[in-house]
Amino acid sequence: MYVDRIMTREVVRVAEETRLPQLAALMRDHHIRHLPVVRDGHLVGLITSHDLERVSPSPITTLSVGEANYLLGKLTAAKVMRAKVITCAPDTLVEEAARLLRQEKIGCLPVVAEGGKLAGIVTHEDLLDFFLDITGCLMQDATRIAVYLPDTIGQLGKLLTTINEAGGYIATVVSPLHPDQTGLRVAVVRYRASDPRALNQHLRKLGYELLAETLPVA
Repeated sequence: MYVDRIMTREVVRVAEETRLPQLAALMRDHHIRHLPVVRDGHLVGLITSHDLERVSPSPITTLSVGEANYLLGKLTAAKVMRAKVITCAPDTLVEEAARLLRQEKIGCLPVVAEGGKLAGIVTHEDLLDFFLDITGCLMQDATRIAVYLPDTIGQLGKLLTTINEAGGYIATVVSPLHPDQTGLRVAVVRYRASDPRALNQHLRKLGYELLAETLPVA
């Protein structure tokens, strides 16, 4: 999946001449931590909540409140923003966007379309929502099981076929390699069934070891 499917499209953005008090108010009122700076729709910089903290007066400043507010009121987005911004394209894979956020230790990725126009923004929250969606964490009518499987061809397919043949409908599957035990992988499966307890017991009788079992919310 590409980031244009999960990005925030309605982005709060500012112009270079926007003054610091307005920047702070926008972040506060919209509950956001990043403000792209645009010129004619094109991304020219990025302001984060850390940038605003950086230019805020120190508690030990000798300036009066009035003097501090006057000086801060003269600062504009162009003076505060980061001009070198790590971005991605709309057709960037979601996992590549996550890798960039993690590797670069940044909180967001502005999504820039061809020609440099700002198309959206991807944040940690967008990626977390995507993770919750693809893993089925929000499904309250599904049973979740985790099973050790040999890391050989056909083992995952065999498990899923067994669940289907026993009356289960597969909702989501995540199956990473086991980080500590070579030759094993963990299959985390969410499925729907009329009698999940009986289906899980059927799996146990066939020799599957259920590491975890979460039944649907009644």
